[in-house]
Amino acid sequence: MLDAVPRKFGRMGAEMGRESIVRMPLVELAQVQARVAGLEWADASPILWAQRFVKSPAEVARIHHICQITSDAFEALPASLKIGDTERDACRKLRIDLLARGADTTPYMPGISGPGGYDQIIVGPTDRVLGDGDVLIIDTGTTYDGYFCDFDRNFAFGHLDDAAARAHDAVWLATEAGIAAARPGATCEDVWAVMAKVLEDAGSIGNNVGRMGHGLGLQLTEPPSNTKGDQTELVPGAVLTIEPGMEYAPGKMIVHEENLVITEDGAELLSRRAPREMPVIA
Repeated sequence: MLDAVPRKFGRMGAEMGRESIVRMPLVELAQVQARVAGLEWADASPILWAQRFVKSPAEVARIHHICQITSDAFEALPASLKIGDTERDACRKLRIDLLARGADTTPYMPGISGPGGYDQIIVGPTDRVLGDGDVLIIDTGTTYDGYFCDFDRNFAFGHLDDAAARAHDAVWLATEAGIAAARPGATCEDVWAVMAKVLEDAGSIGNNVGRMGHGLGLQLTEPPSNTKGDQTELVPGAVLTIEPGMEYAPGKMIVHEENLVITEDGAELLSRRAPREMPVIA
């Protein structure tokens, strides 16, 4: 089949940019390259990303569906949590409920906790026991018919101290600002800038996540990124995460995330908006 590929321009495009993955053994990749010897391999990432960026109504419907399932599960979760659970217990309860509600898979579910906040949001869960004053974040990339949601929720145990409550309110307000800024014609940098301003005004001392959201669809993270320097223009049908994070003290951060689709006149949430006040588990 590869031998029959037209060679008019002598080039073969492939996705080679950031967040691309070669899903085959390297030995087989070498065999493919040998079969098309004489062709120049070119980075077609910009072309493929542009095609992937705008979702069809059917694709948006699938992402909305899994976002609603996950919103339901997140809203039900506090009733099954208690002081003395571990991070792993909490994530296991959420995974089981997601499957029971109709999700297909949950390839990604970090759960991280700490007194008043956490120091990162990528790894976990562990067997750390949740105690009074802890804040737990659970982030999830859960799928339906191949399409991902990607958003998180925060839960306090016993009580939420004032500094953590203020940080949570700041990231909630930054999320509001990001949602409002996500409109046709705006750039990803525009969305990042309004969120960064809210966090700066609230006293943020950093954001070790870097970007504040990204594309979403058949992959958990797709280009573009809501970050300084990303001039990708938002258009109707683009699906994004809005993800501000604030480090409010050394080693203590709060992150919040929602999913949306760009419409003709603004943005429509696909996830169900988190409450402004963090739930407290007694």
